[in-house]
Amino acid sequence: MPARSVTFAAPREVRVAESEIPTPDSDEVLVETTYSAVSPGTELLIYRGDAPRELKADETISALDGSLDYPLRYGYAAVGTVAAVGADVDEAWTGRRVFAFRPHESHFCASPSELHAVPDDCSMATAALLPNVESAVNFAMDGRPMVGERVAVFGQGLVGLLTTAVLSSFPLGELVTVDEIGERRQLSREFGADESIAPEEVGERFDPSGPPDGGARGRAGDGADLTFELSGNPAALDAAVGATGYDGRVVVGSWYGTKPATLDLGGRFHRSRIRLENSQVSTLDPSLRGRWDSDRRLDVAWDYLAELDVERLLTHRVPVDDAERAYELLDSNAEAAVGILFTYRDP
Repeated sequence: MPARSVTFAAPREVRVAESEIPTPDSDEVLVETTYSAVSPGTELLIYRGDAPRELKADETISALDGSLDYPLRYGYAAVGTVAAVGADVDEAWTGRRVFAFRPHESHFCASPSELHAVPDDCSMATAALLPNVESAVNFAMDGRPMVGERVAVFGQGLVGLLTTAVLSSFPLGELVTVDEIGERRQLSREFGADESIAPEEVGERFDPSGPPDGGARGRAGDGADLTFELSGNPAALDAAVGATGYDGRVVVGSWYGTKPATLDLGGRFHRSRIRLENSQVSTLDPSLRGRWDSDRRLDVAWDYLAELDVERLLTHRVPVDDAERAYELLDSNAEAAVGILFTYRDP
């Protein structure tokens, strides 16, 4: 069977190209992919044509060179087995299960330094969610939740649910999530949320009104101390700001692409001292870089993968030859689709 790779040819046009299986250079290995995970947020933006085409695909992942303009190969969560090694690579690499930040492709050559060994007690499917868990860890690091705080998470898609799971390990006062899909609200509770509500309930659940006098604030029913906006919906950002109390923080993990976000900053926000911060996994907060780097953060993500039942979030496994169906599913049936894996061969 030839090598296969997924290409975004144009908005809502996905092709699967065939080519010869590559041969590794002397310092490389050949990996046969078993699974690659779809990044629902970013890849749906690309599929719909809502990603800024002039933007670089990802400056931190060497396999994603070029911009987000079409035609485009994308993806960064491939898991497979080393099938062959170059002349200068230790033969012990042969047969190892590895993770790599690579696009959706059935075979690829890489330096061993670009690969991450999959732990023996971790399934290949679970390992494919490593980047999503790393994003969740990064959001928590940027939000810096404190003991006893009220935390709200808007959006319970794949990354939102994983963020909820990570945050549930903190000694919070309460953890409330928001999503319009009932099935995701139920999953959210199962992954650690104290309460999960629909968007129309936000106004009643979070009432940040009251004098910003710096004194003692109320308890449950007041605004959130810390809010995460992870829905991918620009309208949700205004709701997230509105749910946040005086001197609270809003961490924006969503990427809206070319979709504009309109905020009402003329009312309570003017005197609220709310802080807005964007968070994205390609970089670490500068204040943390003295003791943290991406490798250390990735180690924490592996630890959470071992603790969490993340594989239950994989609602669909789609043969890579039928890749377009996966994006159609994300585009039109969000109620059913949470996590999608492309499959390449039997594990």
